[in-house]
Amino acid sequence: MAYQLITHYLDKPIQTGRVYDIFLPENMQHDTAIFLIHGGGWTAGSRISYHTPIMETLAEKGYIVASTDYRLTVSAMEQLKDCREAYMHFVNELRKLGRPMKIAVYGSSAGAHLSSLLAVAKPGASGEDFPADADWVVPECALLQSCPMSFEPWEEIFPHIWSSMQNAARVPYEENPEVYKKLSLDHHIHSDMPRIFFMEAEWEHMFWPPQKVSLAKKIASLKGSVKVKIYKNMEHGFLFNFDREHQREGFADFIKFIENEPIGNTVFEA
Repeated sequence: MAYQLITHYLDKPIQTGRVYDIFLPENMQHDTAIFLIHGGGWTAGSRISYHTPIMETLAEKGYIVASTDYRLTVSAMEQLKDCREAYMHFVNELRKLGRPMKIAVYGSSAGAHLSSLLAVAKPGASGEDFPADADWVVPECALLQSCPMSFEPWEEIFPHIWSSMQNAARVPYEENPEVYKKLSLDHHIHSDMPRIFFMEAEWEHMFWPPQKVSLAKKIASLKGSVKVKIYKNMEHGFLFNFDREHQREGFADFIKFIENEPIGNTVFEA
């Protein structure tokens, strides 16, 4: 299926990182649009990494799909602001097309962290400079791969990722733990949050799958809709192509979740 690539810059003059791409299919077959946020330890990565195969495949299936950059030299709070502004720009583009306000958000690793706050936290509640009374459209669901449950330290945290998290917070934890609390997904869960799908790798070494099961149980206690699935023989950030069996399984589940269809072999769901 043919599609059009449209690039939107958020600023004039252009600011590096404040830009996103839309793949607009010729034949739009689905009500739900998809918004992607890349990972990279809050200091690396690009929206372009999702162009192929994920965005191409989704567009070929008739989904409108967008992928955003964010500034890589600023705090996680400012990065969340960038993502929220790109997301709302995408919302307005969907409105111009007369599309339903049904949007799924997906991210991996640091992108999953930013996606989780965008989907679950109230605008401005994570310390980002974004108006709480904005015309905010809550995502319909969020797919979070290799997502940190918390930004606060835990026992035996992988030293490299703790260093990256402190760099993203821009202040040592001992000096201002409140910043880390505000950046923690588990601090923001609530009863009317969007549907959540935690996509976990069996060989995840940074953000452990049992943490997501624990968080999913808390979400379920609030009557939230949540699923956790662990993919065999997969590693951190595995859904970057479809070469291997369980990558293809993950992408198939990605589609099923967006369409609210059953997903097999989950380790927890409610």
